[in-house]
Amino acid sequence: MKFSIVSKGDTKSNALTDKMKNYMLGMDMVLDEKSPEIVVSVGGDGTLLQAFHRYQHIVSDVSFVGVHTGHLGFYADWGQDEVERLIVALKNDNYEIVEYPLVEVMIHYDKVGMETKYLALNEATLRMTNGSTLVMDVDIRNRHFERFRGDGLCISTPSGSTAYNKALGGAIIHPSIEAVQMTEIASINNRVFRTVGSPLVLPKHHFVNVRPVNSEEYQMTIDHVNLVHKGVKSIQFSVAEEKIRFARFRPFPFWQRVHDSFIS
Repeated sequence: MKFSIVSKGDTKSNALTDKMKNYMLGMDMVLDEKSPEIVVSVGGDGTLLQAFHRYQHIVSDVSFVGVHTGHLGFYADWGQDEVERLIVALKNDNYEIVEYPLVEVMIHYDKVGMETKYLALNEATLRMTNGSTLVMDVDIRNRHFERFRGDGLCISTPSGSTAYNKALGGAIIHPSIEAVQMTEIASINNRVFRTVGSPLVLPKHHFVNVRPVNSEEYQMTIDHVNLVHKGVKSIQFSVAEEKIRFARFRPFPFWQRVHDSFIS
């Protein structure tokens, strides 16, 4: 088996990474940082996001495992005292593959033929670069839905629905559901301007297309990555054809994780 390990970079995570590498190499597993079959993140959920973006170009061919060196996360579910058990299970192929949906972000520019594609594991957000009000025409399946005015828009995956989306008042969606969710960030609603004001959950065969009204420069985040785009004609958000694959070794009840994270 070919593997790679992505560390958070702190002392504890680096030490655990070195320990795991030595153990895995000693079990005749092959370190391959270019085309691994298994990617282990050591740190927390943020580290797994970094690992996903590092290997998203081969996302259909690689599986991810998260080891936490702090608190239990939604993606990092193995403790540092369990790594030997984890490596033995990897060596023996004692796991199943679970797939979660991703958000596809397709940016089209004023210049004909130019476009950029991104994949997000948690969410994509859209704002103005100067902090002013974002004004966008929102289409759903190529039909005009509303003109949005506010601080921004957040489009999340089901697994990312427990992150920034939840803080915005969005719904928590089980990752087995292939959908994306659009949640408003401080929308303007008064007697003159009006938006739907509620999060929208769109199935796989639907998509959201937003078109600029008041600017040509926007700040976009793709998970933890901040980007500035100019000359934007439209941005389309949809459920990606690609999915992230997790190597699952034991039951991982989503609703139990939600309970433990937000209630218990």
